Amino acid sequence: MQLTELGGHLDTLLDASRLKDYCPNGLQVEGRAEVRRVLCGVTASQALLDLAATGAYDAVFVHHGLFWKGDDGRVTGFRRRRLHTLLANDISLFAYHLPLDVHPELGNTAQLARLMGWQGTARFADQELGWIGRPAREGERADEIARALALRLGREPLLVGDGERPVRRIAWCTGGAQGFFEQAILAGAELYVSGEISEPTVHLARESGVPYIAAGHHATERYGARAMAHYLNEVLGLEASFVDLDNPV
Repeated sequence: MQLTELGGHLDTLLDASRLKDYCPNGLQVEGRAEVRRVLCGVTASQALLDLAATGAYDAVFVHHGLFWKGDDGRVTGFRRRRLHTLLANDISLFAYHLPLDVHPELGNTAQLARLMGWQGTARFADQELGWIGRPAREGERADEIARALALRLGREPLLVGDGERPVRRIAWCTGGAQGFFEQAILAGAELYVSGEISEPTVHLARESGVPYIAAGHHATERYGARAMAHYLNEVLGLEASFVDLDNPV
């Protein structure tokens, strides 16, 4: 497949221009004109790019790319090394941040729900990034959901608040979405799950009576890139692989 064709297809599939984001979505680094093999991962780290180079991949697809608003624009240090790896090996880099979070089937939030057996019934928060719906079992306690997350994600989550509270309405948003906690409460959530937690989150969970689970930024956001690898294989006929590089955060 031609690089331009792949880029256009991904931009349309993920509706890249619809969302306001703090990074460029789509093709971030241009490589060779034809793409046969794609390596998918969560973040365009040096470790992932090295795997792409040694594995003779034509392109890399990630959720967290190389360029963010507010970054120092100088190409030095780790930025130079990452860019050099891509350019020296003629490898393209595709990065989709919020578009990969919100996609109704391939997105991180949708894929986490699928993994956990949660049923989304509505959206909430800025740009409808958060989902709200039913847990796998109605009335399942918050601490039971935390244990299920630990089992499926392979990482012990942090539960703050009343772990014995029965949950009929659960809200979730992957990654660093602790800032949506109050909006989740206003939307009627009886438990909120995200990737990260901040100091004010603890007080809000205790004072509102709505428990909060921080299940890990990386742990909750690795499933969108994995789903994209499957899509590239099955739908576009490319040779795509997903690699999960451990990240404890």
